[in-house]
Amino acid sequence: MTRVIINGSKGRMGRALLACAPHHPEVQVAAQVDQGDDIRTVIDQADVVIDFSTHTATPGLAALCAEHRKAMVIGTTGHSNEDRSAITRFSAAIPMVLASNFSTGVNTLFWLTRKAAEVLGPAFDLEIVEMHHRLKRDAPSGTARTLAEILAAVRQQQYDRVARHGRSGIVGERTAAEIGVHSIRGGDVVGEHTVIFAATGERVELTHKASSRETFANGALRAAQWVVRQKPGLYDMQDVLGLK
Repeated sequence: MTRVIINGSKGRMGRALLACAPHHPEVQVAAQVDQGDDIRTVIDQADVVIDFSTHTATPGLAALCAEHRKAMVIGTTGHSNEDRSAITRFSAAIPMVLASNFSTGVNTLFWLTRKAAEVLGPAFDLEIVEMHHRLKRDAPSGTARTLAEILAAVRQQQYDRVARHGRSGIVGERTAAEIGVHSIRGGDVVGEHTVIFAATGERVELTHKASSRETFANGALRAAQWVVRQKPGLYDMQDVLGLK
């Protein structure tokens, strides 16, 4: 039995995790934590903490989990590069799954994106379009950033140097190096991501559309069961699914 603490239990993903947990007989929700609760009072009751809270809370939570030797599954997005470094350094002490998206379909999209970029080569312009519900606070989505990072890595580029977030005004011709990343917000869209490979005379598009948060919740619960059996280190959903 894997005992989990859900951090951010009152949020949209937290509620989805609580709804899906009964369908995972090997998972026991040991505690639910949200703003105003002190996770220190319950952390010893669990084997792993699943974090879907806010980007400002994750670094301190990672330090606490490392202190108590509790594994982590982190789905919170919006971390700065400095926050990410502060979080991941604790993977030297505990096993940690850090993923921008826990959907099996999206992780297949990650794999396909890498392969397409390798096969199509530098002749294709790269653009990413993502859409989420009107309440989402961070942009681009963590998933869109991961997709852009995959494309940049294939071309041996640095994400921060080539990512182009939207265009306005007289911006000139598109450069061959840039990777366009565009965010749309509206309604109750759970999540849609499209990677566009555009060349003269042809275009390839890879799209994933999520209609329910349950796909993310089930993936995070699967990751929780997996990570407690691992050695200290930094992992992602590709590791959980055996796609590496």
